[in-house]
Amino acid sequence: MAIALTMFVMGILLGFVGAGGSGFIIAILTVLFGVPIHTALGTSLAAMVFTTMSGAYSHFRQGNISVKTGLIVGGFGSGAAYLGSILAGLIPVHSLHWLTASMLFLSAVLLVVRLFIAQKIMIKKSKDVPSNIVLIKKAALVGISTGMLSGTFGIGAAPFIQIGLLTILGLSIRQSVGTTMLVILPIALAGGIGFYFQGYLNFTLLVQVLAGTMIGSYVGAKFTNLVPQSILKSAMVLTPIMAGLILLIR
Repeated sequence: MAIALTMFVMGILLGFVGAGGSGFIIAILTVLFGVPIHTALGTSLAAMVFTTMSGAYSHFRQGNISVKTGLIVGGFGSGAAYLGSILAGLIPVHSLHWLTASMLFLSAVLLVVRLFIAQKIMIKKSKDVPSNIVLIKKAALVGISTGMLSGTFGIGAAPFIQIGLLTILGLSIRQSVGTTMLVILPIALAGGIGFYFQGYLNFTLLVQVLAGTMIGSYVGAKFTNLVPQSILKSAMVLTPIMAGLILLIR
């Protein structure tokens, strides 16, 4: 019950800033509740399968998803995520804490790029439609690199995926946001399966996390439009930074 209530509070925060929050889930589970970090990684990835479904469906309904690109990137990403989860099982606990925290700090940097600089990046975007071979090569690059990060460190890797979709595959900002939700689904599923086969997925813990975060995020989302956009953007950047700092406490 304590975990579910804590995740409810976290869900309100994450729903408010519009972030997936896998890093925060990992940090709270390991530091506050003493959950082994490998189990926390597996649980956060499995939770992402459920938490991104509604977002992906909503973006699809609004036409914000490049389905072809998303499926290709997600397909390559899922294979890399599975391999990443196997790799994570080989990394010592202490090292994994530091590496995951480092990825969260890096994701904050990329969020700054996406939120404050991305429009400048897109000014000179090519309008040429890439051939299928070029598309597959570029999608493989984005999928494999982000899938490996996500599977190894249990994070959603949304900022990494979005930057890849923007700069390498040339999607618009709106499409990159929506397509990222589609890409995360197979990546999270494959990574979660990899952790499950290694014994790092606790289904009771998963239910507690989902019960808290899904209800909390629904409540938190209602407050998103009540604050200035500048404060909201700052909160989005600070969220992974705080999660990384919490991880380093242990």
